[in-house]
Amino acid sequence: MTGRMTHDREIHSAAEFDAALAARGSLRGCRIQSVDLTDRTFALLAASTADAVFLGCAMQPEAAAKVRADGALVFPPVPDLPFDPYRAHLYSPGELFEGIADRPYEETPDARSYAWFRRTRGDGDIFSSMLRSLHDDAISDALDEYLSGARVVGVMGGHAMGRGGAAYAGAARLGRSLSRAGLTVATGGGPGAMEAANLGAYAAPLPDEALDEALELLAKAPSFTPSVTDWARAAFEVRARWPRGGDSAGIPTWFYGHEPPNAFASRIGKYFANATREDGLLSRSTAGVVFLPGAAGTVQEIFDDATPNYYPPPGGPRPMVLVDRAHWTERLPAWPLLRTLAEGRPMAARIALVDSVDEVPGTLARLAA
Repeated sequence: MTGRMTHDREIHSAAEFDAALAARGSLRGCRIQSVDLTDRTFALLAASTADAVFLGCAMQPEAAAKVRADGALVFPPVPDLPFDPYRAHLYSPGELFEGIADRPYEETPDARSYAWFRRTRGDGDIFSSMLRSLHDDAISDALDEYLSGARVVGVMGGHAMGRGGAAYAGAARLGRSLSRAGLTVATGGGPGAMEAANLGAYAAPLPDEALDEALELLAKAPSFTPSVTDWARAAFEVRARWPRGGDSAGIPTWFYGHEPPNAFASRIGKYFANATREDGLLSRSTAGVVFLPGAAGTVQEIFDDATPNYYPPPGGPRPMVLVDRAHWTERLPAWPLLRTLAEGRPMAARIALVDSVDEVPGTLARLAA
């Protein structure tokens, strides 16, 4: 689906460490990111590590002393954190929900990271703030690598859209259609409309009836309230029944940590800073953005996306499609303001309002032409 883009000096695994050392004969100038090097002591002692940077790499004391003596920068692992601030890769659903099969959600890494965030977000501690910033920057780097070369379409919408309803099923069909058209679906990574779009992308390579059956299975836990545990277990039941689903991205935030991430995005870029997350999601939606019915968060995303389109970026404005005429003209009349804002500007030809999700793929193609 995507082309992996990495800097030729970046090392993200023990296998890449061994390969780089074999090819280069040294680690000079390399950036080694969150790799356990406790069993690579001999290699570290023998190789030059001048100007290298070790980010969160566990090492034996003699190896750490030697690479520092070489002139390398060493940022050691931080103990007692529920997350890795130097992580080299995006999260998987299994990683964030580790243990959900036999333990409550509150004991998962996702919930523990949110609990840490709630404890530290207002304590004024520069160290906690730095750790959050390091983590979020690492996530942005991993997202760039994962989505390199992909035609990404953002799908935005509210978290309140319940499983088992027609709107949820429609959002899932949309995600499936977009994915089957060769686009990479990216959502805010949460429940509701976001989960439905990621579910549709997950179902894209499966037989058509798989999505209908998955919707039936999920309907037994229609919302993440009152029990995130039951809601998440239903999703993992679907994943277990159809283990070879399609790819998509989810980009949620612990800023809204009461909303859990959904388990159908194959890769999850979860942030602490919501502003960084919002901008990152929209800016990476190179093939356009679809706005399903939502509330305050979705309205914010519409105009966050409209601003760079108003001042056209290189390549011109990107398509924006709002879905559900009654919602966006009567209940929350964002469309009239968006249309007025676009008058006389290039973005006027790149915005559209449609009645149903079935119109979206064709509308996106028309706007992009």
